[in-house]
Amino acid sequence: MEDLSRRGFISLAAALGFVGIGEAVAPTWSWASTGSIAGTDTYADPQWVWDDRIDAIMKSVLDNGQVSAVNTAIRPWVDNNDPLPTGLPADLTAYLRDVNTLPAWADMDKLTLAADFNRRKDTYFFALYSVGSGIMSTVIPREARSVYWSKGGADMQDRAAKTFTFGYDLAQLHAFEPQGQFVVTANKTRMVHAAVRHLLPQLPHWKNGATENNQIPISNGDILVTFHSLGTFVHKKFKEWRIPMTPAEEEAYLHSWQVAISLLGVQDQFIPRSWPDAYAQAAQVLDPILAPTTEGKELAETLLGLPSSVDLGVSRGFLNEFVRYTLGNQISDWLDLRRDYASAALIKVAWPAYIAFREGTIDTLPGSYYLFDQFVRALAMAFLNGGESGQTTPIEIPDMNRPS
Repeated sequence: MEDLSRRGFISLAAALGFVGIGEAVAPTWSWASTGSIAGTDTYADPQWVWDDRIDAIMKSVLDNGQVSAVNTAIRPWVDNNDPLPTGLPADLTAYLRDVNTLPAWADMDKLTLAADFNRRKDTYFFALYSVGSGIMSTVIPREARSVYWSKGGADMQDRAAKTFTFGYDLAQLHAFEPQGQFVVTANKTRMVHAAVRHLLPQLPHWKNGATENNQIPISNGDILVTFHSLGTFVHKKFKEWRIPMTPAEEEAYLHSWQVAISLLGVQDQFIPRSWPDAYAQAAQVLDPILAPTTEGKELAETLLGLPSSVDLGVSRGFLNEFVRYTLGNQISDWLDLRRDYASAALIKVAWPAYIAFREGTIDTLPGSYYLFDQFVRALAMAFLNGGESGQTTPIEIPDMNRPS
């Protein structure tokens, strides 16, 4: 998969991720910050923590009609070593000057190893981020509703392409180095989040559907939910699918996510220190809130329909069954994914063989190898604006909610 285009790799991947936000009332927070990278001993609830400084700045940008000017200014700002954009409001420039850097605790050796690990295992990452995390996000109620009612929810292919910039830039070999792009991408995403936090509460359709007291989207807690639907979920599936990882690679992969969510404004006291700590946090904040919604079901159907723009080499039934194989029966039933028992039987036997051959644990090329290879590659192309090549869709600040 190393030859996939920049937009190809990220495709369906994090599908709705990073505009994260649950139907059921979120469980009472009880995760101790002793398990965080801060190592403190508190029980502060991240659902009530947002990003105050950039929130105030982006509210001013929106209220003063400056969104178009800001988008024009940040469009050519791409690489981590690019100078800050000119033409921005002074308070936004001052903010970016302060945050456009790695956290002090970032370990470049671990980040470099994580990037190499991502490159070598990119086929599995893409499969899991796409038909796994991407579709899981549609049964995270606050996330699904917030995406659906935001401006991008009306054009999911464009919305996905913009979202996946984050995932791809995170996985690049030089993501956190001067020639990489992830620090800039994270800061653009952080600005988008702040804008959405200001816009969505103005929309009755979104506000009336929020069943919890917290009616401001994309809190630190919501971003943690999205992290667990991506990083923690993928780590767990690697274990289940017996994809080899060294302890150093596992630690490095976690570290890349620790830095990523820190750059999105998550406080150190909430960022898990180790995989056991991450699993414990996910069991509290992600697993109990998964549930179907009308908005989520519509988004899932839209996302699963996007591959019709290219030849996957398989049927829609096969795609449904790969989702079911990855996410399980409950989520698939919530989304009314029709069964294809022949495809289910094939995937159950052939996908483990595909992994085993790629990892060198069997010598005989499975007959289904090229089927899966084509399937994953075609999925990569399916979300590139109908399979067209080109540059990544720029991340832009929204100026409105979902058009009526």
